[in-house]
Amino acid sequence: MSQDEHDLIRSILAGSSEAFERLISPYSDRLFNTLAHILRNAEAAEDVLQDALLQAFVKLNTYQGKSSFYTWLYRIAVNLAFSYRRRERPTISMDSQKREHGEEPHSTLEAVDAESLRMERAEILHLAIGELTEEFRTVIILREIEGCDYETIGDILAISPGTVRSRIHRGRLQLREKLIPLFKQNSPAT
Repeated sequence: MSQDEHDLIRSILAGSSEAFERLISPYSDRLFNTLAHILRNAEAAEDVLQDALLQAFVKLNTYQGKSSFYTWLYRIAVNLAFSYRRRERPTISMDSQKREHGEEPHSTLEAVDAESLRMERAEILHLAIGELTEEFRTVIILREIEGCDYETIGDILAISPGTVRSRIHRGRLQLREKLIPLFKQNSPAT
């Protein structure tokens, strides 16, 4: 933990809510993005983020500094996201809707600009990540999107770095299996 974080935590425990805002501000956007990927819903991510920040504020006196503040905050948020997903009613997938109601209309445009192609590929990747099981989706998001190292991911999820490494490897394999047919199906004709 940095000296600045340590000083902010002392100020917060002494009653400064402004110090709490300064403490969490570097992490809020990244944390929201992680939660949005885990929950696949921006509104739910915002709700869980607010709950996580409230819980972090209320329980700050229990923070012992054994891990970084970032890891401690992420652990709270990810655990709340898992709880939220368990409470959430099942949703109908887009693929089942397509099977049930037919294919989406295909564009007749010949040319696709690079930005549209990039956005389409990002959407395909997002959908494929969303299809992974929770244990693989979470480690892939934390590693590939958030850039966390294995030890940090292990701290956040309360698992060993070896388990993190294994889940990332298996998650990447599953992701590749999901992406190959999606990219073949959605690639423009050449």
